[in-house]
Amino acid sequence: MSDKKTQILEATEHLLAKHGFDRLSMQMVAKEAGVAAGTIYRYFSDKEDLLSQLRSHVVRQCATKMLGGFSHNMSLKQQFVTLWLNAWRLTISRDDNAINREQFDSLPYQNNGEQRATEREAFSAVHQFFQLGIADGTFKPLSTDVLSGIGLEPAICLARKQVKGIISLDESALDSVINACWDAICLHKESEQST
Repeated sequence: MSDKKTQILEATEHLLAKHGFDRLSMQMVAKEAGVAAGTIYRYFSDKEDLLSQLRSHVVRQCATKMLGGFSHNMSLKQQFVTLWLNAWRLTISRDDNAINREQFDSLPYQNNGEQRATEREAFSAVHQFFQLGIADGTFKPLSTDVLSGIGLEPAICLARKQVKGIISLDESALDSVINACWDAICLHKESEQST
């Protein structure tokens, strides 16, 4: 990606987090990026194209942050804890990336295969993590999207509540929540056989 294009995307990301979709204009982006308005149109056909490419940029950045410190060499439980805490910290941070991810996620669903492919590619390590857990009998045989929804998405939901002051989870409480989410996705062969 060219430096100018990255500069424009980063300026748009900052402005979108600050002002939202409705107040964002191409003139604001040009000023924030320090480029002429016409320069934007060398890289993006219109505002819709800019926002579509920004969405992909935000997803990739979010995935990078989610995978910080993550390694398939860790135990499955440690991989899970790493992903869970990264999701929590990203949401708590309230940085431009976290805010914009929420804004894009709140848009009415667009049946866009390209967006789904970008998500799938960016978060492929997370899907692989769940697939490995299913294959070795650790996780319930559900789709990776369902397992992620049960196991990791509570981190995001609870972090949003923490930011709003609805809840207050300290480190001990977080450990308990992480264990509850882990428990929700794991097979419990012994207890299931006795019921």
